[in-house]
Amino acid sequence: MNFTKLFIAILIVTVLTACNNSSNIKKEQYQITGTIEKIDASLDAIISTAAKAEIIAEGFKWSEGPVWIEHQKMLLFSDVPANTVYKWTEEKGKVIYLTPSGYTDSITRGGEMGSNGLTTDDNGNLVLCQHGNRQMAKMEAALDKPAPIFTSIANVYNGKKFNSPNDAVYSSKGELFFTDPPYGLETQGDDDPKKELPFNGVYKVKKNGKVVLLSDSITRPNGLAFFPGEKKMIIANSDPAKPYWYLYDVGESDSLQNGKIFYDASVAMGKDVHGLPDGLKIDTKGNVYATGPGGIWIFNSEGKLLGKIKLNGPASNCALSPDEKTLYVTNDMNVLRIKLRD
Repeated sequence: MNFTKLFIAILIVTVLTACNNSSNIKKEQYQITGTIEKIDASLDAIISTAAKAEIIAEGFKWSEGPVWIEHQKMLLFSDVPANTVYKWTEEKGKVIYLTPSGYTDSITRGGEMGSNGLTTDDNGNLVLCQHGNRQMAKMEAALDKPAPIFTSIANVYNGKKFNSPNDAVYSSKGELFFTDPPYGLETQGDDDPKKELPFNGVYKVKKNGKVVLLSDSITRPNGLAFFPGEKKMIIANSDPAKPYWYLYDVGESDSLQNGKIFYDASVAMGKDVHGLPDGLKIDTKGNVYATGPGGIWIFNSEGKLLGKIKLNGPASNCALSPDEKTLYVTNDMNVLRIKLRD
């Protein structure tokens, strides 16, 4: 090989290496948002001082209901007004995963009609809180079908349609618990003419399909989660007049008993503070990650506020990775990733 050919070969390798490195850098660089506020020293065991909130996807109308699917290394989340579920992966970023996601009728309607909360059942099926269809549903069809097929898990209580199921969690017994505020109705209020139930409920669907009303007294029931052992449950109330996280004892028949305020977020409310108690998750140590005014509030199991991930714009929900080292947050038009610790 002469010197000219050798020089050209070296130049090609150098250019290709530079392009690959540039591509890798581009993938690894995300815009940073928000700040970490440490209120108690024990937060250091949960969040590294170097943790940052990365904007991994953006451009949504109202992002909600994130769930991490470990075996596919993907995050699914809803864009509620767009009636769409998106998929995010490190390799490809965001792509449409499912549409329609919450409203399948041909009659045009307004409001937040898409899916909201997402979870999976014991068989790995995607389970959706469908605002527009006013039901808890399971996705049955693969995406190569002409349209997704949904099987209703529950759509009525005592013969009356639900308002708009919002968030859901399965117990270890395989029973589905969910909240039902009016946000998916076109007026989003209790006076909507299509609202059939006189309350906003918290329900359980038994494995035989029977729907059990657990509470009709929370004004705007929203996010919910069990503490480890499933003897206690937190339910968020996204009511500006009562911005509370409620704590309940879970009875033998899964009845909710001895309700009390776990934490009152009204102290943080203000015109420049966005968000209300909404979606939440609890880790295996009993630490609570709750969306609320100003971002993500982190509590220990006793209700002590340890710190906050302060964000721009309202946060609606969050999801933990299986190793509990990464937190994903739906933050209005953005979706965030916080690597909590190594």
